Amino acid sequence: MTTIQEHSPHATLINVFTVEPQRAAELAALLGQATEDVMRHVPGFISANIHLSADGTRVINYAQWRSAEDFHGMLADPVAREHMGRCADIAISFDPHLYTVESVHRAS
Repeated sequence: MTTIQEHSPHATLINVFTVEPQRAAELAALLGQATEDVMRHVPGFISANIHLSADGTRVINYAQWRSAEDFHGMLADPVAREHMGRCADIAISFDPHLYTVESVHRAS
C-alpha cells in the first residue's frame, strides 16, 4: 500500500509518459500488468499507482521502492527491462526521476 510520509527512507519513482490519447489506456494496462507480473516480485518494491491525465496525453507511474539502490537493482533485471521497453515503445516520450517526500499536508 502506498504511504506518503515526510522523511521516509523510501525512494519514489515518478515517471511521466507522454502518449497519443488513443494509446493511453493501452499503456496504463501494460504498466499495470508489468507491475503484477514482474515489479511486485522484485526485492524492495513497495507499491505502484498508475494515473491517466484527463486529456489522455499523459500516463504517470508513481511507484515506491524501499531504497534508490533497490530501484536501480530492478533496472538491471532483464525481465523488468523487457517490460519497460514495451512501455517505452508505446510512449512518445517518458521522463523518470526518483524523489523524496519533503512535506505532506492533509485537511483538518
